[in-house]
Amino acid sequence: MYSSFVLIMEKKIMKKITLTTIKKFIKENKGKIYIKNISHFNGMTDGIDNCENQNFYLSEQTEIKQKQYGRDNTLGLKGAYFVFDTRDYFNTFNENNFKGFTISNCIGHFVIAIKESQ
Repeated sequence: MYSSFVLIMEKKIMKKITLTTIKKFIKENKGKIYIKNISHFNGMTDGIDNCENQNFYLSEQTEIKQKQYGRDNTLGLKGAYFVFDTRDYFNTFNENNFKGFTISNCIGHFVIAIKESQ
């Protein structure tokens, strides 16, 4: 891997993607974020299963809420689930007129993205 944690995206140099990067992306694109669930946790098999519908859909967004028993693991995005504490893995995503990030963790794998203007 890169020793300086640098990713190259569209000829721009971008620092390592962190949870703060994802939070900023969600905040700046409120109401325009699409989500694509690729896999999810299945308690019946105690493992990760592929989702039947792997198409993008406009995500319902709410304000991030601090719950009595812990954090809002959705960051306000219906269909998303973050584990936090360095257990989420992020990559850039850019295909089929969608641009955003892929998120993988022990609960599943999903993409949050916005449509690029044509």
